[in-house]
Amino acid sequence: MGSGKRETLRMEKKIFSIPNISCGHCVNAIKTELTELDGVSKVEGDIEGKNVEVEWDAPASEDSIKNKLAEINYPAA
Repeated sequence: MGSGKRETLRMEKKIFSIPNISCGHCVNAIKTELTELDGVSKVEGDIEGKNVEVEWDAPASEDSIKNKLAEINYPAA
């Protein structure tokens, strides 16, 4: 019998408000850059809502995603 402990991956999901989104190109640029981060599994953008929904697990983090968004000139509000 084992200890019963199992490590589970904790997928996180968050919607980031991105005021600089103005077109489909913006959303595609954000998707391309964020999906290159290790751990990011899904990025969906909403042009009218000016936001992106991101799903990730380790090693990605909310801070690493925000840093990447700032680096590519689409900072989260």
